[in-house]
Amino acid sequence: MADGTTRDHIVKAADELFYHQGYEHTSFAHIADAVGISRGNFYHHFKTKDEILGAVIAQRLANTREMLAQWESSNEHPFDRVRAFIHILIANRTEIMRHGCPVGTLCAELAKQEHASQAAANELFTLFRSWLGRQFALLGRESDADALAMHLLALSQGVATLANAFHDTAFVDREVERMDAWLTAQMPQN
Repeated sequence: MADGTTRDHIVKAADELFYHQGYEHTSFAHIADAVGISRGNFYHHFKTKDEILGAVIAQRLANTREMLAQWESSNEHPFDRVRAFIHILIANRTEIMRHGCPVGTLCAELAKQEHASQAAANELFTLFRSWLGRQFALLGRESDADALAMHLLALSQGVATLANAFHDTAFVDREVERMDAWLTAQMPQN
């Protein structure tokens, strides 16, 4: 593997392991084993687990920006863009029921540890918050766009947490339907 490729594999493996078993419970050895490299080769790319965490957060931010851009390019109307955000709960339902929300679980774990990377991880929520706020503003809800964005983030995180706790597919489907109805109710009446 070339350096960049090996590094990319390390970040991808670390991201999956941090999500599936938690940052605290993931060791260098776990990541090296997942990538299939020696620990010496591993240390050539990353000296500390915190360096890996920083790379994982940066990659998640890049992937989220790409996803948001894709939603914007494939959905002309802001209503449909916000709906795409809501429906990510269904698209990722299996993983969410097994491991929770990847953003929420990482932020919660780092907050409990008062980890130095907590603010960087929270940028993932800030990215969603800002993007959703822009969509609500485009829907004519400029005065309360941020409040609506935060409410929708809270709803989605609550659904993800309870889906993880109860492993109930029907619950996720019902809550997504309710969130769709809530979104429709937020549309300005002309």
